Amino acid sequence: MTINPALLLILGALPVPLLNGRARAAWMLLLPAAAMVVLWTLPEGVHGGFDVLGLALNPLRVDALARVFATAFLVAAFISVVYALNLRDRVQQTVIPVYAASAVGGALAGDLITLFVFWELAGLSSVFLIWARRTERAYRAGMRYLVAQVASGLLMLGGIVLHVQSGAGLEFGFIGLGDPGGLLILLAVGIKCAFPVLHAWLQDTYPEATVVGTVVLSAFTTKFAIYVLARGFPGTGELVWVGVAMACFPIFYAVIENDLRRVLAYSMINQLGFMVAAIGVGGALGVNGAAAHAFADILFKGLLFMSMGAVLLRTGTAKGSELGGLYKSMPQTMVLCVIGAASISAFPLFSGFATKSIIMEAVSEEHRTVVWLLLLFASAGVFHHAGIKIPFFAFFAHDRGHRVAEAPLNMRLAMGLAAAGSIAIGVAPNLLYGLLPYEMDYSAYTVPHVVNQIQLLLLASMAFTVLMRTGLYPPELPSVNVDADVVYRRFLPRAWRTGVQGTTRVRDQVTKPLQRRADRVLALASRPLKARGWLGTPWPTDVMVLWVALLLGLFLLVSLL
Repeated sequence: MTINPALLLILGALPVPLLNGRARAAWMLLLPAAAMVVLWTLPEGVHGGFDVLGLALNPLRVDALARVFATAFLVAAFISVVYALNLRDRVQQTVIPVYAASAVGGALAGDLITLFVFWELAGLSSVFLIWARRTERAYRAGMRYLVAQVASGLLMLGGIVLHVQSGAGLEFGFIGLGDPGGLLILLAVGIKCAFPVLHAWLQDTYPEATVVGTVVLSAFTTKFAIYVLARGFPGTGELVWVGVAMACFPIFYAVIENDLRRVLAYSMINQLGFMVAAIGVGGALGVNGAAAHAFADILFKGLLFMSMGAVLLRTGTAKGSELGGLYKSMPQTMVLCVIGAASISAFPLFSGFATKSIIMEAVSEEHRTVVWLLLLFASAGVFHHAGIKIPFFAFFAHDRGHRVAEAPLNMRLAMGLAAAGSIAIGVAPNLLYGLLPYEMDYSAYTVPHVVNQIQLLLLASMAFTVLMRTGLYPPELPSVNVDADVVYRRFLPRAWRTGVQGTTRVRDQVTKPLQRRADRVLALASRPLKARGWLGTPWPTDVMVLWVALLLGLFLLVSLL
């Protein structure tokens, strides 16, 4: 029998709550490592397929696209486990391998039923990373997160049913928008991928998770959705503009946001936009660019979330208005955070440069000038809010007097692994290019590309400096920014309360007069039955005999007719 790496992780998570201390740490580190070995010993092809009610199920299919995403998920799982070693919370440590297994299993799924099972497992398991914070805000955020995940699952299930009814079968390959089922599946993916308007759950819930939970959440759900898009919807032209919108609009929210973990949540949507646009362009460069950038994003975005998690752990806050000067107390965390910032900003010799350039090249080869310019603007914007704002306001700006200990050793090791991966991809991008699903003759380090990127970064940094020196840059203030979540957090509850109050008023104005009239009619009809009514008084015997005779005669007459 062929072992499924996802099943290995799920079964391996069962004894985690029963282990203690170093035994539990060693076991948790062994799980993703063993799954990685299993993944890379599997030959390409379908393994262990079987039929159910005439439908072909292929729970384990290995090809280049599945392998690169599954590898990224297992790397993220290992780094997350290292980052969580100082936890004493058995719930979080048990959830991590199960949640990782859902993403790995989905990447290796060969049919839509298996995909749906892991799609739902990802949503149901990950919510515990939010609830594990054990606050009222976390509980409410977890409920909203769960609603989004369940809605996505229902759309996915409905789409699969319609897709199969159209005669397409259960194979998880290209889906497209040729039938209503494909549209429902795309909407389901759009929720987890944070399409515009459908995105609000992400920045609403991720910052409410635990220190470790936010790091783990950043690695799996959205990248799982990117994989489904890359497998099922490559070359779907509508995705290009969806991706452009995703890359651009979060910039404005991130600039004015005070919570630095929420800034990173907006930054995540920005980076997902590049991947979605690349998938919409399609072709070898488009799909390769999306896969490569997803791999790199798992590392550098995880690194940034880990650094802010360490800051939150030591200072008790992740708000820019309450931070600053931490380079004195947490210099190692600061250096690692800067590496993550350089990677997401696509500095040469860092991972973002090697992966984002593939996407820009794919767009350029399609001669999509407007799209290319908008993505270039988004690249400058991410340098502003993630490359500069995060390390500047956390570690350098307006010293708030925090004198705290450096991050725990295991957290620094996890951040070091992510930083090393980001630098390795940037310095030797062919290490990642060799894992991509399509062969390509591409080099990121050409003179025009390096010069253009350095010019972009220099101009963006100059703009930030000018805005800061002139006081035009939005200050870090405790505030609440209104986003699409206002619809379900404020507007819908208010509309519900208004509707209930209106219904109550209508009921009072209409039903009460009718009730009074009904009472009068009932009183009039029941008057003969009362003690003094004509039916309630004693009748003489001769009258009773007369009534009996009349009733008998009436009965006989009716029977004769």
